[in-house]
Amino acid sequence: MNEYRRSPRKAAYVTIPVSNKMTGEVMGRIGNLSADGMLMVCDAPVVDGALFQLGFELTNAQGRPQAIDVGVQEMWAEAANVPGQYWSGFHFIDISGKDLEAIESWIGELGD
Repeated sequence: MNEYRRSPRKAAYVTIPVSNKMTGEVMGRIGNLSADGMLMVCDAPVVDGALFQLGFELTNAQGRPQAIDVGVQEMWAEAANVPGQYWSGFHFIDISGKDLEAIESWIGELGD
């Protein structure tokens, strides 16, 4: 299948919890991640177009966790096949150069 997205995306093969930085609560977990945004599996529906400051950790090439903070906007959501779970697509609207570099490195390390 051909990929027509602007940025390559990679599935998360381990559980990567994502926290709302304003409330400290875990909102969900990463389904896949790109330099432009992410798909998140959430336990509650997300308000259409909502803005969030989110945080998660990625393991770097040295095997150490690296904290990532991103500002996001929810772009779409739909119920998942599992009752009580929802797919939500988020676009990064604010990310530091350091965090973007860490995401791009993590995507490259995963391979296909």
